[in-house]
Amino acid sequence: MPDNGLTSDRIKEYKDYRIVATHFRTDKNELRYILANPVAFKALQEGNKVMPEGSIVVKIGWSVKKMPLFPAALEADKLQRIEYMVKDAKKFNTDGDHWGYVRFVKTKNGYKAWDKGTKGCISCHAAAKENDFLFTKRQSLSQ
Repeated sequence: MPDNGLTSDRIKEYKDYRIVATHFRTDKNELRYILANPVAFKALQEGNKVMPEGSIVVKIGWSVKKMPLFPAALEADKLQRIEYMVKDAKKFNTDGDHWGYVRFVKTKNGYKAWDKGTKGCISCHAAAKENDFLFTKRQSLSQ
């Protein structure tokens, strides 16, 4: 992101992260997979309210379509965006949240950093201040 220096290289191994949750954004008609690096996964698994330094949480947003063989169901269709947040209190202290935010939007030629910068991310995540600015809680099979 232009205003914080975070790049896609920071999460190049995200495909090896573990899925912790799924969300469906009705306003965007988008299915989101939420993944966590090992540091964040362990904290979420333990039910920690505050994520430790080095935590990385990745959101991958997909458009949806009806499943051809089962039209009553939806499935992921086209990749729309990849977003992530990294906990680094030394580098990121915007409004006291200690998270660096990044959003890459899929284009015809690859990915483009979101032009609204991190202030747009912070304005939404402020609603989750009591949960260390995370909307996500780990979804467990035992729930």
